[in-house]
Amino acid sequence: MQKPGFLSWSILMGLVLASLVLHVIPQPPAVVSGPHSYAAAVQRAAPAVVNIYTSKTIRPRSHPLMEQPFFKRFFERAPIPQNRLQNSLGSGVIIDADGLIVTNSHVIEGADEILVALQDGRTVNAQVLGKDAATDLALLKIQLSVLPVMRFAQSPHTQVGDVTLAIGNPFGVGQSVSMGIVSATGRNQLGISTYEDFIQTDAAVNPGNSGGALVNAAGELVGINTAIYSQSGGNQGIGFAIPLNHVLKVVKDLLKHGQVVRGWLGLETQELSPQLKQVFGLPEQLTGQVVVGLADNGPAQLAGLQNGDIVTHFNGRKAAKGSATMRQIADLVPGDKIKLGVIRQGQFMEFDATLGQRQSKPQ
Repeated sequence: MQKPGFLSWSILMGLVLASLVLHVIPQPPAVVSGPHSYAAAVQRAAPAVVNIYTSKTIRPRSHPLMEQPFFKRFFERAPIPQNRLQNSLGSGVIIDADGLIVTNSHVIEGADEILVALQDGRTVNAQVLGKDAATDLALLKIQLSVLPVMRFAQSPHTQVGDVTLAIGNPFGVGQSVSMGIVSATGRNQLGISTYEDFIQTDAAVNPGNSGGALVNAAGELVGINTAIYSQSGGNQGIGFAIPLNHVLKVVKDLLKHGQVVRGWLGLETQELSPQLKQVFGLPEQLTGQVVVGLADNGPAQLAGLQNGDIVTHFNGRKAAKGSATMRQIADLVPGDKIKLGVIRQGQFMEFDATLGQRQSKPQ
């Protein structure tokens, strides 16, 4: 039988040897999923994101009574209202080495002067090549050489859960980066613009970020930040960006036509609700839109559609949501053919329409 002292000594020596093994022999590093840093992505994307400063002169309107001879004499000694200068700020993205910059239309709305500041310290005035209020996008041009250019994402499809970085000039404090994920895609009916198909992100987007870049973990552009959902005016984790594929279509049209050319069907519809399905005696699983208005001599009317028709398909795709259908039509060009699947008085019919051109609102 071993003595108690010998047993204690053996345990102590075992502990010492174990400690030496743990400290002397290199241990494999802990496994961490995902990147440790997004510095490389920021270094790739940030130089192509610019700060935009605009100014416009606000001219006060004179009192209407001043134009009346009887009252005019009472205003002769009144101080003359002075013009005032209003400044605003936003962000933009350089998308071409020739100096093309994409931003939001509302960032430059009514501006008399647009100043662009690059990350490298250079500043230059910009001219407006075109605007599209329906998507809240604008295209600017600057005259500078050796410009950094934003890389575009290789895949046009952003997925929920993708890492996103928002780069812009929030509150005018200077270029800043915030990180989040894609919270949702295809957001619409928000009342932000006519054609809505937004990427929703929880990357912090604040006033001044408008027109800035939303990039992926590789530092490639996936969208243009355009709006936030907020009750306080600050970030609450819900920001919206215009997807890259929509941005590029607008840019292409603005360069080629000076405006965005969109297809037009001349059709006003209302989504087929459960109540309407009961009225029409239609199955619950049916999706579609009820025709509630037709433009006189518009493409839909000329094709033979009538008020009360239920449109179930546009070019073979289900007509479930009016906003999605409107964008589908707008993505086509005048002269394109479109096939409409319609239910009229319980009978399924098909109509062929030739799209016209949607008239843009005055800029």
